[in-house]
Amino acid sequence: MGTVALPYECGRDSFHGLIALLQASLPGAERRAPSTVQSCPMPIQLPNDLMVSVSGFRGVVGAPLTPELVCGLGAAYGAFLREEGDRGNVVVGRDSRTSGPMLERAVVAGLVSAGCDVVGLGIVPTPTLMLAVRDAEAAGGIAVTASHNPAEWNALKFAVRGGTFLPSARMDRFLAMIRRLDPVRARWDGLGVVTRDGGAVERHVARILELPVLDVDAIRARRIRVALDCVNGAGGVIMPALLDRLGCRVHAIGAEPDGRFPRDPEPTAANLADLGDLVRASGAEIGFAVDPDADRLSLVDERGVPLGEDLTLALAADVVLGRAGGCAVTNLSTSRVLDDIARSHGCRVARAPVGEINVVMRMIDEGAVVGGEGNGGVILPALHHTRDAPVGAALLLQYLVDAPGATLSHRVGQLPAYRIVKEKVAFPRALLDDAYEALGRDLPVGRRDRSDGLRLEWGREASWLHVRPSGTEPVVRLIAEAPTAESARDLVDRARRALAATAGIEAGT
Repeated sequence: MGTVALPYECGRDSFHGLIALLQASLPGAERRAPSTVQSCPMPIQLPNDLMVSVSGFRGVVGAPLTPELVCGLGAAYGAFLREEGDRGNVVVGRDSRTSGPMLERAVVAGLVSAGCDVVGLGIVPTPTLMLAVRDAEAAGGIAVTASHNPAEWNALKFAVRGGTFLPSARMDRFLAMIRRLDPVRARWDGLGVVTRDGGAVERHVARILELPVLDVDAIRARRIRVALDCVNGAGGVIMPALLDRLGCRVHAIGAEPDGRFPRDPEPTAANLADLGDLVRASGAEIGFAVDPDADRLSLVDERGVPLGEDLTLALAADVVLGRAGGCAVTNLSTSRVLDDIARSHGCRVARAPVGEINVVMRMIDEGAVVGGEGNGGVILPALHHTRDAPVGAALLLQYLVDAPGATLSHRVGQLPAYRIVKEKVAFPRALLDDAYEALGRDLPVGRRDRSDGLRLEWGREASWLHVRPSGTEPVVRLIAEAPTAESARDLVDRARRALAATAGIEAGT
């Protein structure tokens, strides 16, 4: 056989199979086909405007997030799992975004090309997917969801065996592999197969109803009237069903999971006016709002007043700690009211950097009985180590049942009063260390934590300020809490001025 000249560099997927076939046809070549086609050092190129963090990969659909990129990332994750010895099914699910079907198919194609068998769940909340990964003892999972980001965004979140997100050390290894090599692909006879599982949501509901912390009969007996806003996200496939099983009388908006969000999908207090109107019109005792993948829960009281996300974890923790005792874990940006509630039960709070996996790892280390984040994410280890809005809703119903005759606003009114102010600002991340130093000079000396940006706390004043780069948006977050809105606003304003001055000095203005 004569010499064959290949006019292109090795590395394109289409050439892997061609090269293997040519090699196999050479005189004396081994005739037994290998199970995989070896990759060449031509790694996936990650666009500069793709958000890459412990939360996964996210961006605006079309630029930078394309089906080609998503397919490559799916193949890379499948190859990564196999390289690390995690063989078995990979579970894939998505939220309701209009780009979801396209990107779900792309990520499944990538996984199959790496030799992974895939179990597709369709439209499910992220916590439903994580529970399915754990219960099926799957090698891992991928959620196609951009969580609270607007409809034009989408993302990939990566789960590992056991049903938690990819820990930071493994994420570092995954990123290193992506930047070093093109994924190893399977040959035609080693491709993965795809199956469907349509029962994940019902299993999730059933597992919640079995939780010992809930008095399901008492909740059902109350026939609680609930207003619900699922923002036309994946929560629409589980929240009405769960509330119905708990005997609630449900009045819902945004329950059609079509991905056309009628409001800003982040369930902050400012975005819940329609839910407040529904509470008042229906006479509901409580209003629940979830984000598009239903891992965050926000509250509206019986007057139609949005309580926002910050109280969700605290009130859920009150139920759990009041029964079990133990430790609670949250992140550095969560309200002090959780500490007050924990102390009322003789319990303590430990804190971790922002990011679900960071909180989860600290929870595991501490043996915590409840945890989560101040963005409305509740984690109940009795079910799984994942932020779970349906679990949060069930715990809030129990919170109402635990105080017969007391309204939500009355019970919340008995708690210490704090005000949180949150802002997002554009700021060059390369200058953040300089900004932290400026803040340290400009603000009074306080307890300093640099594990996640800069957090300054003043215990006597019951105040704190947290400045950190977002892992899900190209912004820097400024969050402050104090006994009055004016004091919290002052802290955020001073932080914003310090950042502006730092950027101005760098620019020479």
